[in-house]
Amino acid sequence: MVLTPQGLRFLGRVIPCSIGRAGITPAKREGDHATPSGRHRITGLWYRPDRLARPAPWARVIGPGDLWCDDPGHAAYNRHARAPLAASHERLRRADPLYDVILTTDWNADVVPGRGSAIFLHQWRRPGFGTEGCIAFARRDLMWIARHAPPGTPLYVP
Repeated sequence: MVLTPQGLRFLGRVIPCSIGRAGITPAKREGDHATPSGRHRITGLWYRPDRLARPAPWARVIGPGDLWCDDPGHAAYNRHARAPLAASHERLRRADPLYDVILTTDWNADVVPGRGSAIFLHQWRRPGFGTEGCIAFARRDLMWIARHAPPGTPLYVP
């Protein structure tokens, strides 16, 4: 996978996408609304079984208590967590469809506090609507990516 100005190039396709509303940065910080540049990898796939079928055999179920910690001062920072969690976090099970399917990345896998968390590939709100730093797609395209990008798939953001 390579992010280009035209979209995400993957397996011979160029897929329209949205990135962080602050653009791309080599100096990612928590809450900066930017997509981190660099060489990343897909680490996992999560989905809502109450809304869609398992997109790939390796997909994990998103349950009501699944969270992602975005508190730089907490031991679970930039990791999957379970409710209850007093620290700042994102709920993976959302009322809207944005996280019905999530591909996680290895961004900040070494967990440097404040370097940014939860850089996912997920569904967009609409074309061109910037994200908090993730890369977002139309649902149809995201489902295709989910079926074809197992853990370890490289993702290059120039």
